[in-house]
Amino acid sequence: MSTVQERIKNPFKPSAGSTPPLLIGRQPAIDSVAESLDDGPGAPGRLTIFTGARGVGKTVMLNEVEDVAVQKGWLCINETATTGLVARLDEHMSHLVATRNPPPRRRITGVSLPLRLGGVNTEPTAERAVDVRRRLSTLLDDLATDRSGLLITIDEVQSAGRAELREVATLTQHMIREDREFALVMAGLPSAVSSLLSDHVLTFLRRADKQVLSDVPIDQVHDALVATIEENGRTIDTHASQMAAEATGGYPFLVQLVGYHLWRSTDTHIDLSAVEQGVAAARRRLGSLVHETALSDLSDVDRTFLMAMSPDDRPSQMGNILRRMGGVAPQYGNTYRNRLIEAGMIEAVGHGKVDYALPYLRDFLREHGASLGLVPSHK
Repeated sequence: MSTVQERIKNPFKPSAGSTPPLLIGRQPAIDSVAESLDDGPGAPGRLTIFTGARGVGKTVMLNEVEDVAVQKGWLCINETATTGLVARLDEHMSHLVATRNPPPRRRITGVSLPLRLGGVNTEPTAERAVDVRRRLSTLLDDLATDRSGLLITIDEVQSAGRAELREVATLTQHMIREDREFALVMAGLPSAVSSLLSDHVLTFLRRADKQVLSDVPIDQVHDALVATIEENGRTIDTHASQMAAEATGGYPFLVQLVGYHLWRSTDTHIDLSAVEQGVAAARRRLGSLVHETALSDLSDVDRTFLMAMSPDDRPSQMGNILRRMGGVAPQYGNTYRNRLIEAGMIEAVGHGKVDYALPYLRDFLREHGASLGLVPSHK
């Protein structure tokens, strides 16, 4: 017969965009947006961009911000920045305008429409821009009677065409100028956000509240792991919980991945042996879920640079990296150093030194570099 513990579902959520049982270290950023919704048009958090490396929880933050807005009575449209973004936003708004006429007694908290690109003109046009702006204005006029507003969240801005993002940004700029009850919150990788903010057409986005999401302090990770495990009916040794927390490196996705495999390791009590097994399983999954995906987005030279760092057990000296890349010129190497920093793959950790930004990437490259065709000199 199954025990109570066996019937409890795994509380950890190591899936892209899934909200974890406990959100660690992110409340100040959420509060910034929440306060701005209350403070009215012109408040800084009404135009926010979340950025950070893969796995730090950007999509989760969009989910949290949307929940806050719904609790305040706002309508929400959530989208991903793929081809046809503006056409889909227009369809969302058309649906909301039609649904609220006459205004229903039950508040609408969001919409989710199927993606239909066939027959839809996804290219920006002056006529469509006017139509979208008119439709948004109509919706906001209607919401004003309820003292409500509209939040649009857009994920994966690195996937969108620049023309469509310009159209969204221009629309947002008009709403800000008109003191509308409107907010736009976006999320994307550092390189995409940096490129977006440097666009000469989108200069007003530089005033957006840029929230850089980084790793979480280990003590907060430890407390969250223990709380989640114990609140769901299991126990964990003190040394085991500390080892598990340290193994995550404070990387939010790995926190969920380690927790998930710890939970699977036993039906009752988690000890050091269970942690060792769980961490090993989590690291394997991290490689396939995060490292492989991140590396696939890079150029051959980017990957060669990262591989040239792998022989070092600590932060790498640029001089050693350049030598392992075949003695390339410093200017050439610095170009790729800056590209990888913007992509959230490495970080500067001192004069002439860089280190990996993703946990266990060094180990992954050492184990799988040959299959990628990357075998640097170890001198």
